[in-house]
Amino acid sequence: MRWMSILACSVACSAALLGAAASVQAQAAPAKKAKPAKHEAAKAAPATPPAPAALLPDAFAGWVETEPAKKLTDAAQADAANAEALKEYDFSDGLLAGYKRSGETLTLRALRFHDASGAYGAYSFYRQNGWPKEEVGSGATSDHNRVLFWQGNTVVDANFSEIGPMSGSELRELAGELTLPDGPRALPPPVMGNLPKDALDPQTTHYALGPAGYTGSGGVLPADLVGFDRGAEVVTANYSLRSGPATLTIIDYPTPQMAAAQEAKIRAYIKAGSPKQANAPQPAWSKPLQDSDQASLEVRRSGPLVALVSGDAVPDESHKLLATVHFAAELTSIPQPTESEVAKTSRLLMGIAGLVIVGGSAALLLGFFLGGGRALYRIARGRPVSSVYDAEFIRIDLREEVAKAPNPVDRAHPKG
Repeated sequence: MRWMSILACSVACSAALLGAAASVQAQAAPAKKAKPAKHEAAKAAPATPPAPAALLPDAFAGWVETEPAKKLTDAAQADAANAEALKEYDFSDGLLAGYKRSGETLTLRALRFHDASGAYGAYSFYRQNGWPKEEVGSGATSDHNRVLFWQGNTVVDANFSEIGPMSGSELRELAGELTLPDGPRALPPPVMGNLPKDALDPQTTHYALGPAGYTGSGGVLPADLVGFDRGAEVVTANYSLRSGPATLTIIDYPTPQMAAAQEAKIRAYIKAGSPKQANAPQPAWSKPLQDSDQASLEVRRSGPLVALVSGDAVPDESHKLLATVHFAAELTSIPQPTESEVAKTSRLLMGIAGLVIVGGSAALLLGFFLGGGRALYRIARGRPVSSVYDAEFIRIDLREEVAKAPNPVDRAHPKG
């Protein structure tokens, strides 16, 4: 009975352990995906991306298109004189359309870029300092009968034959019909957030991604000194300080190490002054630098940002303006698309712990029931609960039989 109970307990414990191990293995092993059928595989094949939506509508606010619009497939067609700048802003496509309403005409040139940063850069490139602000789209300005605005990743240049009091509302209706990008492509340039807000003239900001756009928008430094080949982005803006106007240039580099190297070059360039000879090793100063107060020129770095202040403000105010430029790193947690190794290890350890707990519990329960059943069975037969004092083998006493048997020595031999 004892060996039978031990054998039964061992079998039951082994079965419980194997079941728990199979459960853990089933949880840890990823489910195999069934192979799709042929028609399902055909449906799952990547489809051709849809063609981009039309830039401009056929009619809006009473304006009707007079003839088919002309598509602008490259930067040279959009603006031959500034094709390089448009390429730097990642020009995608464009459309040139003419409209008519009650004898009035309207010409629209729509330029689409890869993202909103490129659209804002092109808008700031075409906008001239001093043009008044208009309330159209994400930002707008006007020059007599010309209205320039940007919305999403599109820049629209509108030229009216005669501008009227309702022209702004008509363009706002047009801006509402433009297709907007989604995701990161809808974000404006992040470097714009580093411009101090106090005393800023928002109609003078210019954003550049390359030498053509930077030089064309009136950059202060030589384009070769900025380091566009290292992925630099530049924003310039004018400030109306109490002692005079000042221009702030902020250059954003991919890493602080690149910014430190370029800061040393820019600082040495400013310290050397404008070269007197035509064949000098460093390039000549630009007109904004020559017109600036030499005592107010100052360079400062903050993280990956290099800032330069120029203009006619006194050194104290220029220094205060430059000191407000501060880089603040923003950390964003990116969710992991798959399960991490730490999570896998913790799940494995939890599975092992569960396996041990289930096996130990099963052994205790089986031992209790089998041992208790055997004890009850012995009590029912009138025997003690424990079998410690029971004889474990059968003993045969042969001493009496040997005593009764005749002595073999005294018996006569059968053959005499």
